[in-house]
Amino acid sequence: GYSENCQKCPANKWTDENKTKCIPKTYDFLSYENNIMTTVFSSMSVLFSLIAIFILGAFIIFWETPIVRANNRNLSFILLVSLMLSFLCVFLFLGRPVDITCMLRQTSFGIIFSVAVSSVLGKTIMVYIAFKATKPGSSWRMWVGVKLSNTIVLICSSIQILINVLWLCISPPFHELDMHSYPGRIIIQCNKGSIIAFYSVLGYMGVLAAVSFIIAYFARTLPDSFNEAKYITFSMLVFCSVWIAMIPAYLSTKGKDMVS
Repeated sequence: GYSENCQKCPANKWTDENKTKCIPKTYDFLSYENNIMTTVFSSMSVLFSLIAIFILGAFIIFWETPIVRANNRNLSFILLVSLMLSFLCVFLFLGRPVDITCMLRQTSFGIIFSVAVSSVLGKTIMVYIAFKATKPGSSWRMWVGVKLSNTIVLICSSIQILINVLWLCISPPFHELDMHSYPGRIIIQCNKGSIIAFYSVLGYMGVLAAVSFIIAYFARTLPDSFNEAKYITFSMLVFCSVWIAMIPAYLSTKGKDMVS
């Protein structure tokens, strides 16, 4: 029967069905074991990483060929490496969160993805400049070259790195136990630490993508020999759409659902 002398259960426990004793709550996180989502995410991450490695290998093998040289090979190399690392970042979001993985989750993803988007931005600007430089007597010719594109990637990536370094120094992410959001479950999750820094990282990536989209959109009408801008426009449009849709979904969920 029911106990005549009721006592409140500790925060890490809850009452059984008969309300006669306290039983431990279950821990909730995106585990490596017996979880179909983990298997799917891991498999997709490995698959896309291998695709990026395969394309990267093809670029290296045919490094001196005209088609690779014409494709801004330095930026393409940086983009492929950053995409490969972005896919592998998935594994930081799997398993039981601890302080170090919480810090690496946010900072590594933010920096690596910013390098990727910066590379796309560099490609977009170089496509536009390359077209302008084809006109006789154009002053744009002085800007054509590897140095400008590398400088764009370096500056844009450095800003994101600075934001993340300040984040880690002032108020870094850490793991925490949420014992109250769901009955019977203890959610092991990453606390963002500084909310301002978190949104600064997200916002900066959004700004890079938006600038890339705008420049590529205006360059989309270039001749077919400069048609790379059309594909950049489409990819940045998809990126911005997914980014906008992800934010409310990310903020409205907790635990392993948020990580997914």
